[in-house]
Amino acid sequence: VVLSDKTPKHSDNFVKLVNAHFYDSLLFHRVINSFMIQGGDPNSKQAMPGAFLGNGDVGYTIPAEFDSTLYHKKGALAAARNDNPAKASSGCQFYIVQGKKRSDSELDLIETNSGVYFSPAKRMTYKMNGGTPKLDMNYTVFGEVETGMEVVDAILMEQTDGNNRPLRDISMKMEVVKEEIK
Repeated sequence: VVLSDKTPKHSDNFVKLVNAHFYDSLLFHRVINSFMIQGGDPNSKQAMPGAFLGNGDVGYTIPAEFDSTLYHKKGALAAARNDNPAKASSGCQFYIVQGKKRSDSELDLIETNSGVYFSPAKRMTYKMNGGTPKLDMNYTVFGEVETGMEVVDAILMEQTDGNNRPLRDISMKMEVVKEEIK
């Protein structure tokens, strides 16, 4: 993934956690095909099969950093959050968007309901590549998959239980390759 310099608090926090090996051995605990994969729950490290995950955290949130040029296209890296009114992000949980291709009429309806405008370029991206536009300006996007989207797509094909947890544990290991944020 490549992190954005338009979201310095989120990007710096992610790099800090990766460098501390926080994410190593955590699971992708929520997988919803045509939507996203989610991970970063510290409770997932030693979780028993079938245990409900998604409530673990690091004890702090990150203020929302919305930028209209960062949106929920396929491959977007974004911060999970609860329903707090400030839309502050989890200090550790994140998701990667798969989404699905959207039509102009779907995008028109989302614009009407959300008040979020989709530029011609965004519309083309959502129509040609897919994404989850209803999340734009509600969850902070702070990076995107540069290479390896086929891995995300493969994870999304895994069978899941009633809580969208994969039946087979899928753990992660991360490292910072280059500390230059774009």
